[in-house]
Amino acid sequence: MTVIDRRAARVLLVDGAGRTLLLHGGDPARPEDRWWITPGGGLDDGETLAEGAARELYEETGLRVDPAELGDPVWHEIAEFSYRTRAYRQEQDFFLLRVAEWRVDTAGMDEDEQQTITEHRWWSAAEIEASDEQIYPLELAGLLRRLGPSGGR
Repeated sequence: MTVIDRRAARVLLVDGAGRTLLLHGGDPARPEDRWWITPGGGLDDGETLAEGAARELYEETGLRVDPAELGDPVWHEIAEFSYRTRAYRQEQDFFLLRVAEWRVDTAGMDEDEQQTITEHRWWSAAEIEASDEQIYPLELAGLLRRLGPSGGR
């Protein structure tokens, strides 16, 4: 099977209570397999990491930010997964964005996002650690604790 290499940018959107927003979704090719992920996704041609993160954040949550507001990435990882029967190797960077609160608006989701993302929820690090659901990145709870209430900036 051919592996598709791609770059992605994701956002750790953290509210005033220290919770991060996660999107619940899955792969239409494997409807029994569900997971929680941060907002974000693959870069469009010519996009910088921050531009891609800002675009994806707007599409998936309705929150519009200037890419410059995202600062530098706070986490980097390589994720390997399959989606719609294709194998991916995704090099992704995570940006931290703090908001007092945010009411998610999914009206900007593209067709694929509408088919795969079914709900959203704000999670504390403790809730992530206690959960038996698939939550990505696997290091998310520890990352949130390291960033702390005012860390990462």
